[in-house]
Amino acid sequence: MHGTFIWHELMTPDTAAAKAFYGPLLGWEPTDMDMGDFTYTTFAISGFPMGVTGMMTLSDEMKGQGIPPNWTGYIHVDDVDKTAAEYESNGGAIHRAPEDIPGIGRFAVVADPQGAVVCIMTPQMPDGETGSWPTPGSTGTVGWNELMAGDWEKVWDFYAARFGWQKDMAVDMDAMGIYQTFKLGERGIGGMMTKRPEMPMPYWGFYFIVPAIDAAVEKVKSLGGQVLMEPHPVPGGSWIAACQDPQGAYFNLTAGAR
Repeated sequence: MHGTFIWHELMTPDTAAAKAFYGPLLGWEPTDMDMGDFTYTTFAISGFPMGVTGMMTLSDEMKGQGIPPNWTGYIHVDDVDKTAAEYESNGGAIHRAPEDIPGIGRFAVVADPQGAVVCIMTPQMPDGETGSWPTPGSTGTVGWNELMAGDWEKVWDFYAARFGWQKDMAVDMDAMGIYQTFKLGERGIGGMMTKRPEMPMPYWGFYFIVPAIDAAVEKVKSLGGQVLMEPHPVPGGSWIAACQDPQGAYFNLTAGAR
């Protein structure tokens, strides 16, 4: 469906170390694929061998451009070229022009008018197939997509026009301002708020689902990662924690239990 996050991808300087970290933490099983001039790794969960996330090496060229280890998201669009052009004509930017991945789909890397980067993609499905995805809420999948915007109120209309998102619950975070959740149809898929001043730039962040938050953060620490924000409850009954993997990529954890 146009406007849905369909894939999440890690760019890291050490793929072997990332496998050793995320596998035990999230129950992921890696599969390496030879793509010719590079290796792409997919991570699968039980019952979904096609994979729920991917990983590739952060190249020297990317490092030279100042790109740090990071997680990024892919948003399904009906027409990559059209959406990329709309990004550019409405104050955003195209960081990587639309191109095809044979047998996979067509994608582009774009940034909103405030600089937050995301990928857009039209998957290439075999004839007669529409794709299958894990049940929402499955352990090991991304349960929430979050934009830390330069000013969320100013960028909201940009995203709503591109992806058809609708405002859902608005949460007053006191001094931090409003946290605006959004949905597509009846399904809540993410939230956005204005970033704190000390954050260097706007960015998209992602929440991986774990069974229980306390055990997961202890696992992060034992595997060499850092817990940047200890577990705390959020509206709706869930618990969240902010973390960083040993190579420096930022991610979040979420669970329905402490």
